[in-house]
Amino acid sequence: MNLLFEEDGAFKAGSVLSSTDASFQVELTSGKRTKVKAAHVLLQFSDAPAGRLLEAAQKEAESIDLDFLWEAAPQDEFGFRELALDYFGSKPTSIQEAALLVRLHSAPVYFQRRGRGRYRAAPPDTLKAALAALERKRRQDELRQQYVNELKTGRAPAAIAGQAVMMLVRPDRASIEFKALEQAATDLRTTPLRLLLGTGAIASPYRWHVDSFLAQHFPKGPSFALHLAAPTPPDQLPLASVSAFSIDDSATTEIDDAFSVTLAGDDRARIGIHIAAPALELQPVHALDAVARARMSTVYAPGFKITMLPQAWLDAYSLTQGQLVPVLSLYIDVEMREWQVVATESRIERVRIDANLRHDRLDEIVTEESIVNADFPAPFATELSLLWHFARALLARREAVRGRPEPLGRVDYSFQLEGENERAHVTVKPRRRGAPLDLLVAELMIFTNSTWGRLLADRGVPGIYRSQSLGRVRVSTVPAPHEGMGVGHYAWSSSPLRRYVDLVNQRQLIACMRNETAPYAANDADLFAIMSAFDAAYGAYGEFQQRMERYWGLRWLRQEKVTRMPATVVRGDVLRLAGLPFVTRLPGLPDLPRGQQIELDVLGGDEVDLTLEARVHRVLDTATVDDADVSDEDDNGGPTPVAPVEAVAAPAAGRSEGDPIA
Repeated sequence: MNLLFEEDGAFKAGSVLSSTDASFQVELTSGKRTKVKAAHVLLQFSDAPAGRLLEAAQKEAESIDLDFLWEAAPQDEFGFRELALDYFGSKPTSIQEAALLVRLHSAPVYFQRRGRGRYRAAPPDTLKAALAALERKRRQDELRQQYVNELKTGRAPAAIAGQAVMMLVRPDRASIEFKALEQAATDLRTTPLRLLLGTGAIASPYRWHVDSFLAQHFPKGPSFALHLAAPTPPDQLPLASVSAFSIDDSATTEIDDAFSVTLAGDDRARIGIHIAAPALELQPVHALDAVARARMSTVYAPGFKITMLPQAWLDAYSLTQGQLVPVLSLYIDVEMREWQVVATESRIERVRIDANLRHDRLDEIVTEESIVNADFPAPFATELSLLWHFARALLARREAVRGRPEPLGRVDYSFQLEGENERAHVTVKPRRRGAPLDLLVAELMIFTNSTWGRLLADRGVPGIYRSQSLGRVRVSTVPAPHEGMGVGHYAWSSSPLRRYVDLVNQRQLIACMRNETAPYAANDADLFAIMSAFDAAYGAYGEFQQRMERYWGLRWLRQEKVTRMPATVVRGDVLRLAGLPFVTRLPGLPDLPRGQQIELDVLGGDEVDLTLEARVHRVLDTATVDDADVSDEDDNGGPTPVAPVEAVAAPAAGRSEGDPIA
């Protein structure tokens, strides 16, 4: 006697060796012996060999029409042998009974299982819905396979090409398009990104880096809504009787800060630091505030900028040459023999901007030697010299508090692009940190942010402060010392045209100067939300800037056909390339001291992953360099971890050198 039984969800057949009332000892067709409970037995038969039953039943089952079987089945629960008797019209063979069982079991859409060998026909409405779902799935599977085949031939279907970037940035993993992309990439042993680049659905690595950033942070596009009202700067403010000038790069369009110098006798001077004042009009209730708050900052990258404020507002409030603009002014009365600060005064007023001086036009002639006695041919030479002497005194006092000198000798690099997109010609432009004009702006901005941070604290008005202790930078609504800069208070407030936290702090400062209630109270949930959102956005924007600097660094290497490149050991296997804002790892690098200079053979670069392929050509004789060239400190003296694929941050176009990152 033979048995058909169910075990572990599968049908099996075997020959009975022995039996009891409760179980059978069975030999399977494989020769294996097993114990089968009587309750698991579906069919006892002797008219066919056990080894042939299931194979023959499977073939027979394929000829059974499911629709007809469903119509012939009882409405109530039934056993497979009962239906086999009705279906085949006479006493069925064991193969026919097994065939009907296999057919019932293979069609859960038509027949719902009720127990071993027992089923119930699905209700008509349920069957109709299930069949429709199966048909949809069949068509989706066909379409998915069609997409896969097309991708593997090097073409992107329109349904995929039209959303290529978004599929990677915010993938819908349940969609037919994404499943097809994943399958094709797996079959071709590549990544979805490289597959889309290969098909042209993503035009180039450059477009991927830019468009993926926009998709993540500006999904509705970087343009401003057209319904925003034009600005109306206040024109009733007192007019300052000073001659003001700014110092920025030529590419800067958001000019936040300007300076003035008024002599008061032989040994006294009044230095004015004038900050653009959009907060006089742009209060939290203004319609534009939601837009600026969503952006949190201007985005900078080589050849790329998305402003925090619309151009009309920049035109109205930027400290542009020839303009009469509202400002918050910090006046510093200075005794020039020791460059001591005698007094400070903050005002809300208007200032006429007489000149926009440019770093790139003056840095070569305004040297440390020439600025000492204002011995250079440029406007405001006397004023620049006086400001530089004052800045050096400020730096010396900060260094005394810091307990170590500021790292001023490191060279920063920026990129100048001529042309569009990835076809642009790249020029790398160096600027030495601590050059006279750079130092001047930096120290005056640090002094401003520190002084106004102290003003908020003295008045008991909350602001957004940055502090540093034991190398950790913190942001809070209460002040604490910033050890990296050597100041007791520090609140970003010098760049309100391009940083939202500066705009927030400016609102608080205006309230202090006018003796009014500040827009943000202590423990205001809005302030904490702004701090968190700003740090997230500013970090993401900084990563994008570094990514694009890294991209253009690789492009420059390819453009210039560089095959050999000097580099400096930062630590371990981390190197900084000479002449580029580019830090990379070189696995297997010998154990060399920090500051050791080496020469690399440049083998290539990956503009998608932004990695450099290189090997050591030789170790140079020079084992030490200027400390600033290998400094691991940020702009404020705090430690900066070196990541394997991050470029050293270069000055962004339009960013004042005096605004530290910490």
